[in-house]
Amino acid sequence: MPLKWVLHWQPNAGTTVNSQIINEVTQVVESINGIKEGRWKATITFYKPLLREQTLVGEYPRDFLGIALPEQPNKYYLIIRPLRIVLEADSTITMIMEKLQSYKQRVSLNFEGFQYQLGDFQLRVGKVLPNHSENLRGIVMEVEYLPISSMEKARQVMEEFMTIWDQAVSKRALPGHFVHMEPNFGEFGLGDQYTSQHTAVQYAAVMAQLIATVQAVQGRN
Repeated sequence: MPLKWVLHWQPNAGTTVNSQIINEVTQVVESINGIKEGRWKATITFYKPLLREQTLVGEYPRDFLGIALPEQPNKYYLIIRPLRIVLEADSTITMIMEKLQSYKQRVSLNFEGFQYQLGDFQLRVGKVLPNHSENLRGIVMEVEYLPISSMEKARQVMEEFMTIWDQAVSKRALPGHFVHMEPNFGEFGLGDQYTSQHTAVQYAAVMAQLIATVQAVQGRN
């Protein structure tokens, strides 16, 4: 499948994300001839175990992430980050967990916005919003390169695209920039050929960065 990078918006020190930045970023996409194709949405849910007996604490993962990706509507991805485990399951797993009452949803975050076609690239720019809320938590961008699924073979093309992108964004003097922090996929047992599990691991890493950014801002206030 096509390779993608998932990036998050890193605000400059003393600034926060806002909807104006999203508007500016989408204008940048259109300025480099991105063609709007429609909406997209991914969801991350934090789960924690419902332990009826304290003796079971060691037998259940303390918590994990569940990820729903738009390109795989019939699949659901489970990530236990401390153990470096990523699993692909049928989307019905969420109903099974609900019936078993083994895990409880703590919070869900939606990643949603617009999708653009740009030659051999597909871009998705979106807001990060808590479920049932318009309280903006962050901004993400997916950059997908359609012809190649090998991460190493696509690396140079992706880096060249990001150079062009950064130049286009710099003209607007925005208070921040998009950051790509590639996880160590090997720790999760993933190889060079790109899969949806790679995407899930990237979203989990982005989530951790967004939380760290929010906590840093709160720490300064």
